[in-house]
Amino acid sequence: MNSAAHPSTDAVWAWLAQVEDPEIPVLSVLDLGIVRGVRWSGDADDAECVVTITPTYSGCPATEVIAQSIRDTLKAQGLARVRLETQISPAWTTDWLTEDGRRKLRDYGIAPPTEQAIVISAIGRGPRPAPKPVACPRCNSEHTEQTSQFGSTPCKALYRCLDCLEPFDSFKCH
Repeated sequence: MNSAAHPSTDAVWAWLAQVEDPEIPVLSVLDLGIVRGVRWSGDADDAECVVTITPTYSGCPATEVIAQSIRDTLKAQGLARVRLETQISPAWTTDWLTEDGRRKLRDYGIAPPTEQAIVISAIGRGPRPAPKPVACPRCNSEHTEQTSQFGSTPCKALYRCLDCLEPFDSFKCH
């Protein structure tokens, strides 16, 4: 394939970094870790950009909006043929959130996950230890309590800081 006939995959990755999550607009689809790959398929004259994504969970209402935003963004960059492939295995995990994404969540007022969802070295070694406390994204206090298992979206829980008394969402670890 003649790579001069289409943009590099690095350029496509850069464009994907501009695609916002519709539920948490400070995060991009790259911050979330849902884009698993970018490749070109076909010959130079008829090349198709293939983007592989893994939904955060099967019932996420934002999945189709994200897919359309990816298509729209890449078509706006001049890519005539864009195809999305959904990869469901391995399942998405909050471990795929980037460090920059975790910082953006905290700065936006949402506590990022406090631990790894999958710890390979702990498999088969008995029950998991109690989860780490959720720190308030406003004052950083760990003196917090969960007030509801569900926050503004199903992937978040609602907490309250017992020091600054502010409510906040916490992104669930999964």
